[in-house]
Parts: sequence; structure tokens; C-alpha cells
Amino acid sequence: MTKFKTLLFICVGLLNGITGFASTPVKLDVDWEQFMSKQDMVWETLPKYWYESAYMGNGMLGLMIYKEPGQNYIRLETGNCAVHDHRTNDTGLFSTGRLLTGHFALHPKGKILDGKMRLNLWNAETTADIVTTSGKIHLSSIVHSDKMIIITKVTTEGDEADFQWEWVPAPSESPRYLFAKSKGPWITVPEDYPLNPAPEITGTSTDGMSYQKLQAGGETAVGWKETIQKGERILWVNLTHSYPESNARTICQKELNEALRIGYKKLLKTHRQWWNAYYPASFITLPEGVKENFYWIQMYKLASATRADRALIDCTGPWLTETPWPNAWWNLNVQLTYWPLNAANRLELASSLENALYNNMDQLRRNIPEAYRNDALGLGRTSNFQCVSEQVGIPGVSHDPEIGNLTWACHSLWLIYRHKMDDTLLREKLFPLLKGAVNYYLHFLRKESDGKLHLPKTYSPEYGSAEDCNFDLALLRWGCQTLIQASERLKINDPLMDEWKNVLKNLTPYPMDGNGLFIGKDTPYAFSHRHYSHLLAVYPLYLINKDQSGDVELIEKSLQFWQSKPGALQGYSLTGASSISSALGRGNDALSYLNKLFGRFLSVNTLYREAGPVIETPLSAVQSIHDIILQSWGGKIRIFPAVPDAWQDIAFDGLLTEGAFEVTASRKAGKTEFIQVKSLAGEPCIIVTDIMQPVFKSKRTLKVESIGRQTYQIDLRKGEEMIIYPEGTSSDFVIRPLNNTSNQCFGKKSKKE
Repeated sequence: MTKFKTLLFICVGLLNGITGFASTPVKLDVDWEQFMSKQDMVWETLPKYWYESAYMGNGMLGLMIYKEPGQNYIRLETGNCAVHDHRTNDTGLFSTGRLLTGHFALHPKGKILDGKMRLNLWNAETTADIVTTSGKIHLSSIVHSDKMIIITKVTTEGDEADFQWEWVPAPSESPRYLFAKSKGPWITVPEDYPLNPAPEITGTSTDGMSYQKLQAGGETAVGWKETIQKGERILWVNLTHSYPESNARTICQKELNEALRIGYKKLLKTHRQWWNAYYPASFITLPEGVKENFYWIQMYKLASATRADRALIDCTGPWLTETPWPNAWWNLNVQLTYWPLNAANRLELASSLENALYNNMDQLRRNIPEAYRNDALGLGRTSNFQCVSEQVGIPGVSHDPEIGNLTWACHSLWLIYRHKMDDTLLREKLFPLLKGAVNYYLHFLRKESDGKLHLPKTYSPEYGSAEDCNFDLALLRWGCQTLIQASERLKINDPLMDEWKNVLKNLTPYPMDGNGLFIGKDTPYAFSHRHYSHLLAVYPLYLINKDQSGDVELIEKSLQFWQSKPGALQGYSLTGASSISSALGRGNDALSYLNKLFGRFLSVNTLYREAGPVIETPLSAVQSIHDIILQSWGGKIRIFPAVPDAWQDIAFDGLLTEGAFEVTASRKAGKTEFIQVKSLAGEPCIIVTDIMQPVFKSKRTLKVESIGRQTYQIDLRKGEEMIIYPEGTSSDFVIRPLNNTSNQCFGKKSKKE
């Protein structure tokens, strides 16, 4: 230890207290129901279309509510993530894609004149007041948090008591096929595309069932029943998919009867209990109301789209519509979608991603050419929920072989592991999966005359193919580095250890020039490119980072040159640029990129589309917000690492970092007021803070060592917590919502179309 470090260690020890202090627990003072009411989406006129509607879900079932454009009815669009085709031919998105189910039409007696709608986030409930020439219709709808049931209660005024329900089934063809017919002439439809049988409807508009048999086997059933009591009409709906069995109708009727037996009041109570318990897992309040409002809508959206034991979030979640993207996309979309769950301390939702990959290892083996299946795994660009994808190409042989998707998905799994530090999961699941993904790369590395290892042509997502593609060099380098780290942690003497080390030592450097990182060897970034695939080493892998000498200039040049060609840039180009800026500590730039996203790309309900609807970009913006206020890459916990000047006050509670630390912090008038850190796993604790003379307070006298500028290593043990605050200051150590500009920023405010 240097003389300087020894002196600072002694000084910090004195500040901490030689005999130790009793810790002062930080308190969270939030009236959750009142706080969440500020975040509701409010429509002052009835929404129209998918990208304006109110939406609800339970990780499997979905519902959207809006006025059908050009028609005199309210549309309740249903969805079930399990409903997809199972054809075995190789037409991909036309054979194994998600399938639409259909919608209920609420036909009023009179003509719809106007109306209002509100999505109550705290209770996950949509209410609407619809004014017609014959009276009023009051609607309240939920997708039950646990049961596979959609419940819509309706009361009326005037002469609207006799409104009518109608079930309108959707065609059971791939949404990509439907999109191509109406909106997407750029999509090539397979010749002689066989259609599924037409749906059959039995019963009446108030007590019936619709079922759809599929060519490849299995069936989908939609059952409904209306009950009437004391002027309340309640529509109960269940959607069920079975495969390979054809028993969906039996299951549907059973689940519908079970819901009716439990009754409306009990189901509403348990539904609200689940949602009211969900939100307090963590807390964020921001000085800018629109960003705070947006953040909490995404927290609602994530829990509506997935659950631990339910569907992987694909490109639309439970809210499927005609789209060119009716499946999971693994070259960006899934990764961006799941990142926010880590810091938000909502890892139970991330289990749906773990299940999709860990439970389908045999299919991941089948996704690669047979010659490599003895030791390798892979994942094509798109797949269904069982990871059935197009076959992964062969580097240097296939046209545009996109081979890095599984390794990138493993990075998302690694982040989940790092936020909970479950070594059993690492040993039994993640390590073998990542090893199989990296093994596919190892088959194609070749040593050239420069003594370096090189890759033949592979595909950089959405740009093109190149030798020594930076996308794949970064993933291979990260994969080998992580396998070594995991082996050492788990004390695994893997026979490939020397080969991984050889790759790290001899892999060719990233191709680049004076403008920054290339796409690959002899392939500069020459035309606008919305994807940051060539910058993956910077973000999210952080292999190139500001803590390494000389890297800052490379990151700056690469980011600026990428953004200097704006033609093809889209929403996630801005969230990526924001997070890269945060990695450099440039908070003003990070916020500027986010503002461009909000100003141009988000719809009134925070949904998003590029040609067709996609879900990932708004969710990735949540991670961009996280990156502004908390980062934990490289084994360091950085509190408020990239705060813009405009955000003078910020507070958060219970956010999670790598190493499994729960962090709470408050910033006032541009300065950090206090930080609380709790160790859940006993991992090494290194804190980076802008507090100039920090006091470290805990029940036990802590050993604190300065290991760099504003960087401290603390011997915080598993289960212990500490508070950090500036010497000579006082605080009540309470986290409260900020008085910001939030007032239901999202929803449809103007009656002008």
C-alpha cells in the first residue's frame, strides 16, 4: 500500500469510526397509490389504432382497447403469446410465427360522439367513458394477473343498456403474410402458401366459443360468457392454445368456469394485490416529469408482457397485430428488451428469458449445421419461444452468416447472473450454454501470417458481411474472457482453458481507422446504419471503456462518426448513443439523445414501430436512464456517473447492481446527498462516487481503502449495509418523490386528429 493510500485509509477509518456506528437505515416515504396515479395514461379523447390504445397483459394474455377507426364500435383486441403455428417446413416466419386471435366489438346503440379513457397503472385496469347519441357506456377491464381470464365490466346510462357484443376472429395466417398482403410489398411470400382452416364459432354473442384448428396440428380456442347482475354486464373471456393435442376447447371451458365460480370481486382483489406488490421492488423519481412518467409505464409494460413462468418477450409481447416481426429477434430486440430488469431489481421477470434458452439446449444444437453439433450451439436471427430458428450459417461459406446471436444472448444471461450471483445457475446452466456458443466460433478461427487469429466472413447485423467482423470479434473476446472468469470462480479445470487464453492473447485487434471502429477488415462504416453492431465492444460489453488508457478518444470518434450519418438511424440508435455517452460520463449528451427519442419516435402510449410494431426501443430507453444514474460494469458500482446538468435532483431506492448489491441514493442541488449499499452476496465492493470527503457508516467498523480517484474498496460482507454521505453534512436519510412536472404525460390529450 502506498504512503498516500495508507494515510487516506487511516483518515477514512476515522471518519467511519474506530469503534463503529449503528447504521442509520434509509427510509422510503412513498404513498404508492398516489404516486402511481401521477403516472397513469389518460386519453381525453378515445384512442384509435394499435399505437394509441390502452393495453393490458399478464405475461401470456393481452388486451388492447381503442375505437375502431372509421367504424362505430369499441375494439377489444385479444392476444395469447402461446398461439403460434407449428409447421415444419423452412419458411421460418411464415411457418412458426405467432398468430392473431381476434377481437371483441362493443357495438353501442347510438353513434359514438366522444369519450375518455384511463389506464390505472397501480391496479393495471383500464376504464373508459363513452358518450353516444343514446347515452353513455362505462367500461372497466382487466387481464387478471394470474388467471388466464380477461374481464370487462360495463354499466350504461340512457338507452345504451342494449349495446351488443360481437366476436370477430382473426385469420390464422402468419402476421407477416397478412402484413405483406396489405402493407409490405418488400416481403417475399412463399409460393403456394397454404392457409389454415377457417375458424368455427358456436353459441351466441353472450355465451360462445370460437376455435381454430391448424394444419400442423393443435388448436386455439376463445371462449366467452356474459353475466348480468344489478345493471352490470360482465364479459368473461379465456384464450387457450394446445399443441400437439387438440384439447384447447376443453381447457378453455374449464378455466372459464373456474373464473365464474371464483367471482368478479375476489378476482379483482387478487389482481390488484399482485400489481400493488409488484411496483415497490424498487423506486425511481426524476426531476423531469415526462421521463419519470415514461419510466413507470415501462415497468408496467414489462410485467404485462412477461412473468417468470410465462412467455418470452418477442417483438410485440402479448399485443400482436399485423406485423413483419411475428417472432423473437435475437440480433438486438430480445437483448434490449430484457436489460432494464436487472437494475430495476425485477429479476423474477427475467426468468422468462432464462427459461427460453436454458430449457431448449437440444434445439440450440439443432440450429447449427450437423457437422458442428458435437460441441457447439447456435441461434439464428429469429425464433419461436422454443428457440426453433433458421439454421446458423457457416462463416466464410454461407451468405451473410449471422453467428453471434447466441453469444450475445448469453451476455444478457450473464448480466442476470451477475445481478443475483447464483453460482449453481452459472455452473449448471450458463457455463455450458456459453461454452457451446463460443465453441462454434472456435471451429473457424485461423492463424495468418501476422501471427494473429482471424475470422472468415461473418455478418454484422443489418450492415453486411466482413472478415474480422467487429461484432463477432467483440463477442468472441467477451465469451472467452467470461468462460475463464467463470472457470476460475467455479474451480473448473476445463480442457479448453488454454485455447480461450490463446484467443485472448492472439485474436486480431478490432479493425479501425481515424474515424473509429470499422464494421470489419477492409469494411469501414460507409453508410448510415441504425444498429450499433460494430460498436458492441464499447456497449454493452464495455471491453473498450473509459477506464483504459486511450480508449476514450476511440469511443468518442466511433460514436460521433456513427451518428454523423443520420439517414437510417432509428429510436434504438438514440438509446444506444445515450448509453455510450453515459459510459463516458457525458450526461448532457446522454440526455440529448434521449430527448431526440422522445421528440420523434414514441407514440402516445409509449409503443413504437419500425415498418411494423416492435417493443424493444422504449424498454431500452429505461436502461439508458439506468445508465445515467447507476452503472456497475467492470466490478465497480458507479453512483450518479453521468447526470446531466438539467437533472439537479434525483432519488432512487433498491436498484440492483452487478455483484448483487442493492443501492439507494439521493442527489440534491447537483450533489450526492447520501448513498446506501447493501450486499446480498458478499462480493467485492468498489464504490465510485462524487462525494469529496465521504463518511462510511455501518454497524461494524469498515475497512475502506482508496484505490483511485473517488474510488473506494470496502470490506462489506454478505447481508451488511452501509451509508455513505459527505463529511460535515446532515440528512434525514429519506427517499421521497420529487415535485416534478409530471401530470399524465402520456395518453391522448387533444381532440384534434
